[in-house]
Amino acid sequence: MTTQFAEAYGFERRDVTLANWRTAPFSRFSFGHAEEVVPSARISAGAEEPEGSPVVSDLMRQSLPEGLAGQPNVGAYLDYAHTDAFVLMKAGRIVAEHYAPHASINQLHIIFSISKSLTALVIATLEADGLINPDALVSSLLPEAAGSAYGDCTIRDVLDMRVSLAFDEAYLNTDGAYARYRRATLWNPADPSQPDETLLAFLLTLKKDAHPHGGAHFYASPNSDLLGILIERATGERYADVLSTRLWKPLGAKNHASVTVDAEGTARAAGGISVTARDLARVGEMLRIGGTVDGKRLISETWLADMLTAGDHQAWVDGKSNFFPKGRYRSQWYQSGEQDGAFCAIGIHGQWLYVDPSTDTVIVKLSSQPNPLDDELKHDNFAFFRALCAWTA
Repeated sequence: MTTQFAEAYGFERRDVTLANWRTAPFSRFSFGHAEEVVPSARISAGAEEPEGSPVVSDLMRQSLPEGLAGQPNVGAYLDYAHTDAFVLMKAGRIVAEHYAPHASINQLHIIFSISKSLTALVIATLEADGLINPDALVSSLLPEAAGSAYGDCTIRDVLDMRVSLAFDEAYLNTDGAYARYRRATLWNPADPSQPDETLLAFLLTLKKDAHPHGGAHFYASPNSDLLGILIERATGERYADVLSTRLWKPLGAKNHASVTVDAEGTARAAGGISVTARDLARVGEMLRIGGTVDGKRLISETWLADMLTAGDHQAWVDGKSNFFPKGRYRSQWYQSGEQDGAFCAIGIHGQWLYVDPSTDTVIVKLSSQPNPLDDELKHDNFAFFRALCAWTA
């Protein structure tokens, strides 16, 4: 007998395992229920206030520029791009939403590396209170980092992905350092032939590359997990609790969020956060209007201005990125370098938080894209967002 679950997803719940949860078609379920697959901690919103009905808009039938992935309209493009949840805001108002049949307005969705960007916003609040100095050495908060790649780098090097690190961000690796990393975070099944590691223990085995810190942009997710550990060392509190009290509750989030944790309870600050699309849009809107919520400052003007303007373009170029040719990277956020001043947070498998201050636009796109990277689709998404920014609600 076919179950209701199988009718919704095309497979049974028992078919989703730790070995396949990030692969299609199982990701259609697991990306919206990561806490069922990997141990997770709650990021409290205080008193939950479930959202009402999605905003219905004619935008879904809006035609797209000719040649944009061959899709005739916005709705068709969202389906083509494996979209689970989509929110478009203009001047602080949600003007369009879309949820796939297996998704819903109050359902959490893993945001992968957008987690990095939220982690950095927490550090912004800690800097404002004098609890973290980005110019200090990592070892000032984590003495046991001595002897690892992080022993002589600054927190700023980590924030900007300019750590000299002998590591390969190889998402599909099955037998090297990246596979060890996945096992340490409990994102992959244990390997009986290999010793168990915690996330911190793994990070402390990473070695420095031949060049100095502070050079070319070098994207490495372990850096951002280290930031989560530094947050805990600076505050003496759990990462999930700090994010709750310093970002999620002040933001006015309507749903609790979650973050995956390892065997010691260390949070996967680089990629383990799950949120609703609307709550993520609230993050973008807070930044769009200058770091405030209901007139109360959440992110300092100094941090925000630095985040949006101080990235080193030459470091970006030297890092040989194939995206944002005019771009910069600062404090775990991407700047497009375009005249519109657009900036964004990006996660693998098609997760986006895109902000265009010039058109008062905030876009959230959460996806179960089968290919973790898919550079062609990434470029299509950028063109799609720019088309939406030009649209007048």
